[in-house]
Amino acid sequence: MATPAEIDLDEQGRLKAPNGVPVPVNRVADHLACTIPLPSWATDIHVWVHGWQTPSAQATKVAVELLGRARELYAANPDRYPGLRTGYQPWCVVVRWPSSSRSKLKRGYERIRDRAHAMSADGKGHAPYVIGHLLGYLDGERSDPQAPAVLAGKSGQYLHLMGHSFGGRFLCEAVQRAAEPPPTLAWSTPHDPRRPFTVDSMLIFQMAAPRNAFTTHFETLFPTDDHPGAPLRGPIALTHSRWDRATGYWHLRAEKATGIGHSGASSAPVEPFSTELLPIDAIYPQLALDNRLVNVNADWLYRGTRLNPVGAHSDYRHPESSHLLLTLAERSR
Repeated sequence: MATPAEIDLDEQGRLKAPNGVPVPVNRVADHLACTIPLPSWATDIHVWVHGWQTPSAQATKVAVELLGRARELYAANPDRYPGLRTGYQPWCVVVRWPSSSRSKLKRGYERIRDRAHAMSADGKGHAPYVIGHLLGYLDGERSDPQAPAVLAGKSGQYLHLMGHSFGGRFLCEAVQRAAEPPPTLAWSTPHDPRRPFTVDSMLIFQMAAPRNAFTTHFETLFPTDDHPGAPLRGPIALTHSRWDRATGYWHLRAEKATGIGHSGASSAPVEPFSTELLPIDAIYPQLALDNRLVNVNADWLYRGTRLNPVGAHSDYRHPESSHLLLTLAERSR
């Protein structure tokens, strides 16, 4: 897989230039256009936002690992992914942010939770503005997978969002606020109300957020009678494991309830659907993933170690995780 593109944010969510200086707001779009050329060969564009205690170099390494394994799985058994008839050539944009804290316990958890929130929330953080321009730019520049039949020979490029831990929380908050008026996303297609936005899938590993976060924090990610449009076309898939102590024990102490990464999402404007993380030789039934919000139970695989204070919180780097993200890409066709 080609080297991912990387963008870096500071503690206020501002886009940083290579010299570390924040890019002026009126230059964000131009900066992204100059520094992130979309490869024409890519079939799928993935945006990865890392989680707690992840150095910048490690964030890129994990993205390369997940997508590299996905590509290997497809190459070894293309018949398991019949939707990918024209192949699977992933490319990634890694969004890196200051996620490290000295403490790996309650104090560190709370500090990074508050930082992730401040980068996106209350109209002050810049992250939604930057993410909105990034996704709008990617959507505007990629070839359209829903193009008219006259362009049937060109399959188009699909856009997927991926995150881990606080990265998923930060991504949901940023995407939701970026989609609010005045719009910063370029996804709107007034001529086709069935397709108001074109993010094709979203996968969050071990999300660090309350189980009811999609009711209390991210409710406008889903279409309702009051908000028929939504910033995501495909499903949001959320892995969880009861062995995740960061979103179990530590989340319980910090937020008075266990988190999504431990027990899954409990409520949302749409009914959550529950399924199991499958081994790489098993094919996901269409019903299992064809839902707006999918809890994916990974108890059997994401287990971590007893010596690790966060348990299974970061134990998602398995081929089975790549199998899930590859299946989501396939079903977006």
